[in-house]
Amino acid sequence: MSPTSSTPWDVHRLPRARGSVFLVTGGNAGIGYFIAEQLCATGATVVLGSRVPARAEAAMTSIRSRVPGARVRAVRLDLADLSSLGAAVESLGVTALDAVVHNAGVALDDPPRRETGDGHELMFGTNHLGHFALTGRLMPLLSAAPAARVVTVGSFAAKSERLDLDDLQSRRDYRAKRTYGRSKLAQMYFGLELDRRLRRLGSPVQSVVVHPGGALDSLTPSRPPVHVRSLGARLRAAPAALLVQGKHAGAWPAVRAVLDPAVRGGQLWGPRLWSLRGAPRREAVWSQLADTAVAARLWDAGRDLTDIDPGGPRG
Repeated sequence: MSPTSSTPWDVHRLPRARGSVFLVTGGNAGIGYFIAEQLCATGATVVLGSRVPARAEAAMTSIRSRVPGARVRAVRLDLADLSSLGAAVESLGVTALDAVVHNAGVALDDPPRRETGDGHELMFGTNHLGHFALTGRLMPLLSAAPAARVVTVGSFAAKSERLDLDDLQSRRDYRAKRTYGRSKLAQMYFGLELDRRLRRLGSPVQSVVVHPGGALDSLTPSRPPVHVRSLGARLRAAPAALLVQGKHAGAWPAVRAVLDPAVRGGQLWGPRLWSLRGAPRREAVWSQLADTAVAARLWDAGRDLTDIDPGGPRG
């Protein structure tokens, strides 16, 4: 039986979803891998969107070793190459898609500034514009499902950031960590604005925004060869476990947003304790994300830069 709003959510006892098809971008590593592994345990078909086929193969091998009978496959997906997204969606080979989890992301630690082949700053172009355009390509498949969801994975690092709408590509002032935080903030604005536009269209598709809190590799269980945690790393990270968690737990808000019928479009979900660790819960939309004027301007910029409108009218 599917859970209802009155049923406590148990991250270790997920509802069955056999017959559903879910796409997880960046599902070959990190939080995306654990989102895919946990969704596979529901009986659903899970498609890993991955830029590197060998990494996707390693992730699928790991998932199959832990989830007997897992229905998992992969498609090549490069969010930094907007012209390739149509072919990627076609390669899904499905007539309907029950959810997409926008998880993939690029995080650079140091300068210099880099660009995609389309001429966009790499983190903004991949993390935000790539998912913006992918959503537009996927919308016919999502609309064909009875109650599909777009789940956008933001970041707690975005909470302290503000967008510079006059410098979205960080051409004037590039600082890697700030640019990353702003790219994730842009994703979160997009997820909320998408739901507003879908509601106006009367669409059955809902858009939910989540974030993983504080998720560290050193607190993440090993999944060789995808991720291997040494004993030394585990011991050194033990004190941090009071405040943050591993990436397996960072996956929980996204998994709940895909599966729980009590979750609604336009909501923000994150970890229960200080928004950093613990079971997933709904939280108040951050103050900057409530600015619909900024969201609308960002949407217009995304439409102009990609020539796609994910929430536009459809004939």
